[in-house]
Amino acid sequence: MNVVTPERPPAKRPRKPTGLFIPELVFFEPDALNYPKGERIMEWVKARNIPFRMTTSHNRITNLPGETEVEQYKIAKRTLVVGLRKTLTFDQSKPSADYAIPIATGCMGHCHYCYLQTTLGSKPYIRVYVNTGDIIDAAKKYIGERAPEITTFEAACTSDPLGLEHITGSLTELIEFMAEEPLGRLRFVTKYQHVEPLLGLKHNGHTRVRFSVNADYVIKNFEPATSRFEERIEAAGQIARAGYPLGFIIAPIIWHDGWEEGYAELLEKLARTLPPGIGKGLTFEMIQHRFTKTAKTVIEKRYPKSKLEMDIEKRKKKWGKWGQNKYVYPDEQQTALREFITERIFEHFPEAAIDYFT
Repeated sequence: MNVVTPERPPAKRPRKPTGLFIPELVFFEPDALNYPKGERIMEWVKARNIPFRMTTSHNRITNLPGETEVEQYKIAKRTLVVGLRKTLTFDQSKPSADYAIPIATGCMGHCHYCYLQTTLGSKPYIRVYVNTGDIIDAAKKYIGERAPEITTFEAACTSDPLGLEHITGSLTELIEFMAEEPLGRLRFVTKYQHVEPLLGLKHNGHTRVRFSVNADYVIKNFEPATSRFEERIEAAGQIARAGYPLGFIIAPIIWHDGWEEGYAELLEKLARTLPPGIGKGLTFEMIQHRFTKTAKTVIEKRYPKSKLEMDIEKRKKKWGKWGQNKYVYPDEQQTALREFITERIFEHFPEAAIDYFT
C-alpha cells in the first residue's frame, strides 16, 4: 500500500519592509544652496544620480513630465522641491495643536481621502524647506508671546515629515530645539515606520509622536504608498521604549460593511502588539471621514477606481472654516462610531486619554 504524504504548502516569503522615499526628480531654488541643509540635500541627490533642475520658486513648478493630468499627478508625488520657507506666520492647528510649524509641504503617500488633495491644488509635489533656523526663530516668538502658557506645534499639517527625515533631518532639529524649551511642545503624526533617526535624540518628553492607524479595510483600500499597519505598530513600540509620549490617530473613521469588527480588531491588535504598560500617557484622536464637493471631484479624477464612498445624499452638511461645506456622517452614525470605538479604546487601554472626536 502506497502512503501518500501530503505536500506542505509553500512557505510564505517575508514581505520586504516599506522602503524609504527616493524622489525621481528634484528641483532646487538657487538660494537653497546657500544653506548647509540645501548643500547636504544636493550631495544626497548627486550621490544617488537623481536628476535635478533649478527653479526660481518652489511654488511655481511647471512642465512636469506626463501626457495626462493623472500621469502628471503621479510624477509630481515623486518630485521633491528644495527651497526656502518665506512665510513665517504660522497657521492655527486646532484641535491638534496651537500652531502648525511648516517644515515641509506635500506627501509621498497616495491616501485617497487626504485633504491635501484639495488644499495643495495643482501643487502636489513635495516641498522641503532648508531655512529651519528661521522657522525655529519664529516658533520662539510664538512661545514667548504665549508665556507662561505652554505652546504646542503640529509638524504634520501639510506633510508626513517622518517620511522625509532621511533627506532633511528637520524633525531632529525641531525635537532637539523643543527639548530645551520649557514652554514649547512638538507633535507630529505619521503613516511611516522609519523612526530610527529619532530614537537616540534628547527630547525631554517634549515631543509627542502619533501614528495614524485604521481598520484593515481602510489601510488596504485607501492608503497606497504608506507603511503597513504592522510596521507602524512596531515603530510605535520603538518610540515608546525611547521615552517619547505616544499617541494614535484613528482617521479617517470610515463607515463600511463590517466596521465594528474592523475597529474592534484594530484596538485588539494594538493591545496585543504594543509593549506592556504603555497605556499611561497614551492619547487617541478620532476623526470621521469628511469631504467637500471639490475634494470629491479631485479624488474621483485622480483615483477613478477608488472604493471611497462620497455620496452627498448619505451625508450631513457641516460648515467648513475655509469657505466650503464639508460632508460628514449623520448624527446617528457619528454617535455609533464614537461610542463603539471609545468603548474599545478604554477596554484595552483604561489609562489612555481621548483628546477629541471630530
